[in-house]
Order: sequence, then structure tokens, then C-alpha cells
Amino acid sequence: MSESKYFVFERFKQGNLRNLTDKREGEMKMGFTLANQKDAKYIIIGVEESIGPRANHGRAGAENGFDAFLNTFLNMQANETLAGDEVHILGKVSLREEPDVDLRKVVSELDDFLFDLLVENVKEGQIPIVIGGGHNNAFPLIKFSAHQSNSPISVINLDAHADYRLLEGRHSGNSFSYAFQAGYMNEYYVLGLHQRYNSQHIINQLRNDKHYFTFHEDYLFGSRNYHEDFANLYELLSEKKHFVGLELDLDTIERMPSSAYTPVGIPIELARIYINRLGKLEKIAYLHLPEGAPSNETENRIVGKTLAYLVSDFIVANAC
Repeated sequence: MSESKYFVFERFKQGNLRNLTDKREGEMKMGFTLANQKDAKYIIIGVEESIGPRANHGRAGAENGFDAFLNTFLNMQANETLAGDEVHILGKVSLREEPDVDLRKVVSELDDFLFDLLVENVKEGQIPIVIGGGHNNAFPLIKFSAHQSNSPISVINLDAHADYRLLEGRHSGNSFSYAFQAGYMNEYYVLGLHQRYNSQHIINQLRNDKHYFTFHEDYLFGSRNYHEDFANLYELLSEKKHFVGLELDLDTIERMPSSAYTPVGIPIELARIYINRLGKLEKIAYLHLPEGAPSNETENRIVGKTLAYLVSDFIVANAC
């Protein structure tokens, strides 16, 4: 178990995961087939915090997403389509105590904590899958990926918000602007921005920094097509030599219990298609699924099953 002032990492044991897995005669669940070995290709890490969203003047709840995922994923069927033998659920990061200082300083501490955790536990050729917490955790993921590959990476993000706010202290709304400023990210592709929830400053800054972005309204009203853009970005990024971080903010899915709930967005099926299409890229650096924020049993089922589908879709697509 690793610790910092405000955060602690709990490393899972095989027995921990099997205790959460239901037995049924004639069936084999994922919790019993996971490799859970250090050399597995896919390393799943949970993050249980809402410090980042709260530091961005948002609401709590993102600390609950990983637990919802874990219970659902472990009890999915292991079969010929996904056996789970390439997956290691490493453990989870959680908050030790409620901070009594500026939350943005605590987010910076979490940046360092996650970066060190990734360096210590994820080796070349392995792909980290980080689930839960705020979108602030994209920054240490990008930093780690650039560190591991010795070059800046590209990032593609399906999100209602660009998270490209001012460099005003770390929070969930400026991971990508900080990553670009620090030289860890050289290209940012963000799809489906909501026009009413991205400031003119952010739009101008994306253009000034020569990033690629689209608006959800253009897809909604027919001037763009998500499927075509997924295919075009796959072709474009397949030709590049650098690694690609794959991001999907649960805020972009309509009526998803999340840190920034919205009745307007994409259906879950389209999120799965995005993960399937872009997950096939050869040089994927990581998968990041933040901002799920369930607050009751029904929402736990919605968020948990959605995340479990997205993770299994990614592994199946990427392993092909």
C-alpha cells in the first residue's frame, strides 16, 4: 500500500476480487479468469476522488465510479469473446482524508502520486486503463505516456467539454491545456463539444494551438457524422508514429450519472462504437474513462454496466 499526504493506493489481491465475484454452476465469470499478473497487457487502475471536479467548481460523486465498474466487470461472463486472461486489476487510489487546503494544490499532489504509481507498475508494451475520478487525471496519464515513449503523444477525447481552461492551478477542467503547455501532448483531437458549455476563450485557444475539435450540434443537425469522423481519425492517427491517448468523459453520454450530468449528448451505443473504432489503433498509450458519478443503487448499475461494456469493448478491439 503506497501513501502520500492525501492519497493512498490499495493493491488488490486475487482473493479480494474473487470475493466480489458471484459463483453460478455452469458459468465462468471474469473475476475468476483475470490474469492478475504483473506482465498482463492491460493494467486497470481505479481512482476514487472528486477533488478535481470540485476544484473546478463542480460536484462530488466521481469517487463512486470505479466501485460501480468493479462489481459489474468481475461478474461479466468470461467466454470465447473475452476470457480476461490479459487483464490485471492492479488496485485503486482513494482519498485518505478531506483536505483542509486549496483543492488545486491537492490535485497537483494527485498528479504526482498517479504519475509515480504508473511509472512503478506499468511497463513498456502494457496499456493502463484508468477508471473513475475526475478528468484531472488525464494530465498524469499523458505525462506518463510521454515519459514512457520519450516523445509527446496525441490525445483523442470524446467529450462535451474541452477541459482546456486557463493555467490557473490544477483541476478537472485544464488537464489538456497543462499537458500541451508542458510539452507532453502535441496534438489534441476533441469531438462533440457542446457549444453552450465551452467558452470563447477555450475555442480561441484550441484554434491558436492548432488542435482539432468538433461540435455536437453539427452532428445533431446533420452537417457532420460521428461514424465518418471516427473512421477519418482512425486513418489519420494510424499513419502517425507517436502514441495516442484515448479518452472518453462519461459527461458526454446523455442522462449518464456523471460529474456534469446532461440530458443532451450521445447514446451509450455510440460511445461503444467510438471505443471500438479508435481502440483498434496500434499505438494506444492508455484508455481513460473518468467522471462517472453514481449516487444510488440504480445509478450504480447504470454507470457500472456502462464502464464495464466500454472496458471490455476496448480490450476486445485492441487485442485484435
